[in-house]
Amino acid sequence: MNNKNPIAMVVRGLDGFSEWTGRSIAWLTLLMVLVTFVVVVMRYVLNTGNIQLQESVIYMHSFVFLLGAGYTLKHDGHVRVDIFYRPLSERGKAVINIIGTLLLLLPVSLFIFWISWEYVLFSWHTMEGSQEAGGIDALYLLKTSLLLMPGLMILQGIAELLRNILVLTGQEHLTEADIQEHPL
Repeated sequence: MNNKNPIAMVVRGLDGFSEWTGRSIAWLTLLMVLVTFVVVVMRYVLNTGNIQLQESVIYMHSFVFLLGAGYTLKHDGHVRVDIFYRPLSERGKAVINIIGTLLLLLPVSLFIFWISWEYVLFSWHTMEGSQEAGGIDALYLLKTSLLLMPGLMILQGIAELLRNILVLTGQEHLTEADIQEHPL
């Protein structure tokens, strides 16, 4: 086991955190389907409604997309125009990934965090709730995901950056072997 390489250890830790976050948040999709079913039955069978249940679907949908972004990055699930990328060697891909991470992913994630900070802070300060009567009185929790998403993207971006540095230095086997020995 190559636990002595600090870069491989950081990559494994950040990957593990993204994996745990993504798998945990994925359960909201099942809950979202069940709650949507209940809302539909209530509306069309029982001829009644519940604003909190309806809003909870919006909350869950937002959490799945925003909090699952780091997991999606880890699994290379984001959209990529790979006309030039696909035929490259692993080292060539690593160079493109490093450039993309440093020039796009990290700056955009930092900008989203920075631009959202006061917006979320104000929401917490006022304990902002739903604009709908009978809605969820915790809109500040939903808005907090505007800070969590870029934070998760930055963490996984660091893992991707370090992984690609290992590829460039010919040490990519360290994270692969470590993951095979310690699967989640």
